Amino acid sequence: MGITDDAKNKADDLKGRAKEAAGSVTGDDDLKSEGQADQGIASAKGKVADAADKVKEGVDNVKDKLTGNR
Repeated sequence: MGITDDAKNKADDLKGRAKEAAGSVTGDDDLKSEGQADQGIASAKGKVADAADKVKEGVDNVKDKLTGNR
């Protein structure tokens, strides 16, 4: 995952945390739920990006073995 993606996911997570906190303080259950959803989405995006990085690493390793570039 690129640095930009990492930063965007972290920003989305923090935005979600702020919404959740604001919803808790004000008693706005919809805002609280929206914040929790934002955090979940940011977490899922991070996990998908991490999995994609691992797949790319595996493909690169296989490619290196096949071409003898080890």
